Amino acid sequence: MQVTQPTGSGQPPIRQANKRGAARLAAVQALYQMDVAGSGLLETTAEYESFRLGKEVDGSLYREADAQWFRAILAGVVENQKTVDPIIRQALTEDWPLSRLDSTLRAILRAGVYELMKREDVPVAVIVSEYVDIAKAFYEEDEPKLVNAVLDRVARRVRGEGRGKDAR
Repeated sequence: MQVTQPTGSGQPPIRQANKRGAARLAAVQALYQMDVAGSGLLETTAEYESFRLGKEVDGSLYREADAQWFRAILAGVVENQKTVDPIIRQALTEDWPLSRLDSTLRAILRAGVYELMKREDVPVAVIVSEYVDIAKAFYEEDEPKLVNAVLDRVARRVRGEGRGKDAR
């Protein structure tokens, strides 16, 4: 994702993400890379910290990110995946199993659910909003709504917070 857009493009300027927001985006991209390429946690973390976070890659400038937050999300998703994935499956409808989702969407949901489960210091609204924004960066259709719905269901289940009624 680029930091700036050419002037006169007719598009509103991209909102500057905070360092944690940039770390979340980078973590989603790294999780995607690990899923698709089969690369390991240490290798992927080192690559992002050395060559991507705050650096220019193929003409795109990566935003400066909170490297510690990036590492925590990445390692947390990997370490807790056996807990995270079943929670996502429970929040999806039966006709949309986790395996049916593309790798990017799985990465977004895994990172968001990890934060909801393990980062109680971060408000639910912040987590949901940040990951919906990330989904909007990759998708234009229903996927951001799906991310919102799934994370809202998970927030109700794991934190007792959310917009809808609790369906425990």
